[in-house]
Amino acid sequence: MKLSQISLLAGLLFSSPSWALSSDTEQPIHINSDSQNFDMQSNQVTFLGDVTLKQGSIKIFADKLVVIRPQGQEGREILEAYGKPARFSQLTDDGKTLKGKANKLRYELENEFLKMTDSAELTQDDSIIQGKVITYNMQTQKLIADGGKNERVTTILQPSQLNKK
Repeated sequence: MKLSQISLLAGLLFSSPSWALSSDTEQPIHINSDSQNFDMQSNQVTFLGDVTLKQGSIKIFADKLVVIRPQGQEGREILEAYGKPARFSQLTDDGKTLKGKANKLRYELENEFLKMTDSAELTQDDSIIQGKVITYNMQTQKLIADGGKNERVTTILQPSQLNKK
């Protein structure tokens, strides 16, 4: 299936005009873990062991979470979560829950960009997208799913969601 067809199907997957709850990025970030290591030189904090992150309706669960603040500038944080799998969930503006999981999640706050790598899966209601890599730009509302070299992207669309479009 061509990339443009995948993007079209992905657009049909979710009935919400915007995935992210618009107030989430304005909320404080709360992180709990078994341990943390802060490197002041690189502006990087590594959280290890049963990590939970909450920011508004955003929740991330991982074995390891690395928070990077490039040049120490607030609002430009990059979150990298690792697990088998790492998981996240977030409410949309219309009250639906978006859920994802992958072995690696990378979220760039400034760009509102999410990249899920290795066994990536994104769900809303009962519809699902699965692939090797799934990227989503929340500002432009563009999603790309890639199956990788020897795999394919799987998309399951529920008829009830297609009828709502």
